[in-house]
Amino acid sequence: MTTKKRVESITDMDVDFSKWYTDVVLKAQLAAYSGVRGCMYIHPYGTALWENIRTELDIRFRATGHENVMLPMFIPESLLQKEADHVEGFAPEVAWVTHGGNEKLTERLCVRPTSEALFCDYYKGVIHSYRDLPKLYNQWCSVVRWEKTTRPFLRTAEFYWQEGHTMHETAEDAMEETERMLNVYAEFCEKVLAIPVIKGRKTEKEKFAGAVATYTIEALMHDGKALQAGTSHYFGDGFARAFDITFTGRDGTIKTPHQTSWGMSTRIIGGIIMTHGDNSGLVLPPIVAPIQVVIIPIAQNKPDVMETTEKIRERLAKICRVILDNDDANSPGWKFSEYEMKGVPLRVECGPRDIEKGTCVVVRRDNGEKITVNMDCLEEQIPALLQAVHEGLFLKALKRREETTGSAASMSEMVSLAADIKGGLLKAMWCGDEACEIKLKEEAGVTSRCIPFEQMPISDVCVCCGKPAEQMLYWGKAY
Repeated sequence: MTTKKRVESITDMDVDFSKWYTDVVLKAQLAAYSGVRGCMYIHPYGTALWENIRTELDIRFRATGHENVMLPMFIPESLLQKEADHVEGFAPEVAWVTHGGNEKLTERLCVRPTSEALFCDYYKGVIHSYRDLPKLYNQWCSVVRWEKTTRPFLRTAEFYWQEGHTMHETAEDAMEETERMLNVYAEFCEKVLAIPVIKGRKTEKEKFAGAVATYTIEALMHDGKALQAGTSHYFGDGFARAFDITFTGRDGTIKTPHQTSWGMSTRIIGGIIMTHGDNSGLVLPPIVAPIQVVIIPIAQNKPDVMETTEKIRERLAKICRVILDNDDANSPGWKFSEYEMKGVPLRVECGPRDIEKGTCVVVRRDNGEKITVNMDCLEEQIPALLQAVHEGLFLKALKRREETTGSAASMSEMVSLAADIKGGLLKAMWCGDEACEIKLKEEAGVTSRCIPFEQMPISDVCVCCGKPAEQMLYWGKAY
């Protein structure tokens, strides 16, 4: 029997968090670098993770009345130019197609960085009356943004996502949609991914190009940096006017619809890694884990071990995503490390002694706890333990966020707290002046993360200029 070496060690996250992150992406077989800068080969394991995320989100989109559509990946330059603010915001990141075969195109085509222009062009042909509204559409696709610096999943030239684009009869309807979808994202992150988030509004400086208002969910990563995990935008009727989209209203007059857009991308995989991972590799939330349970036979050459573990697999396959690793080329110890690296939530160990007792050992990936379970009770215990793993992950992440969130009442305090190597979120008052927002970035190295819906005023003056302030913001270093 040939013996493979044990799983290679990964960089300690406290030594070099960036290297740790890359090690996990590569060694847990989520993705690999391709020959094009900023583009990934996503392995089957990473693809399965994204597919599970997609499935869970799609269920929620359909439950709120949305339908999936598919639009082209190319946008004519003349179409893109119709909304000036939007174009200006994306101009540095746009990739252009100038030739088709050997012929130069008469008009450049943009490889979509986002699809507002396409949806507006589409909506113009399908919206005529108030009876056609609302239009609640979503698209699953990839987009291209020519990023200067890239990192797998977190910031790539091409990434996969969903982008919701909806049209509404009134501004009130559109605002309700904007907030509803932000709440869908927040619920998804907390109930499915075990990632606690803060909901709020972006400042004017940080809002999406062309939007009236941008709302966000912000999560805190293990290294103390924030991650914008999902956004929902209210566009008002600006895009509709730019693209001349009108409809006949209930009173017979011509009106302009109000629009929203919202999206979550494969960046959330980076968020899962950096929220839950540890020095042994990935730690995956059970609901989206490609493998929820792995069964490892102990002394599998002994009588009854293979037969018993196969029967366990058959039973568990009815209630969860389970595999039996009966490859005799690797030792149980090697397999333990392998599936820890891949973040499998539960490991079931079963050997001759366990069979004699009618039990098996279940090991939780989130905390390493070993639980002896009667084999007759596996169908009841495994779902309960998967739920316990989810709850454990959420509470651990929430505790870390609470312990690394501070408050600053002055610029000197903000600079001092922001310099803390552990990072974290900072609460501070802001007068609303963009000049103060810029100064905070220059002197403290922090950006505004959001104006939280749940306001907790800590003073009545701006942390930067000392002028009267009514809004408390979360600030921090971010990905």
